[in-house]
Amino acid sequence: MPRLQILELPEGIDDERPPFVLVIDQAPRDEPLFRSFREDMDLNDIVADRVGARAVLVFEDTIDIPANEVPIGPDGHPVCIRLEPDLTGWDDAITTAVTRARERVNGTR
Repeated sequence: MPRLQILELPEGIDDERPPFVLVIDQAPRDEPLFRSFREDMDLNDIVADRVGARAVLVFEDTIDIPANEVPIGPDGHPVCIRLEPDLTGWDDAITTAVTRARERVNGTR
């Protein structure tokens, strides 16, 4: 059965949203629709335009896009990654900003 994947591309200066390529893999060789995709570049352009992709790529083989892989932990569930900000020095920056604001309001600066 064919799969749909998204291959994200680097953003350009004028991009309103991240550009991508629609990748269809495991496409049956003998099915007319997928044969059309492989042979008719105008059809690819029409579909790409409708879904907002830069292009549509169709392959019979399996194409693995590493960015689309979800790491699985030893328990068999997807691995979740938690990002925590580095707030080193944040307290000092806030205290300094509050002190300066008070000085401006009180006219002592």
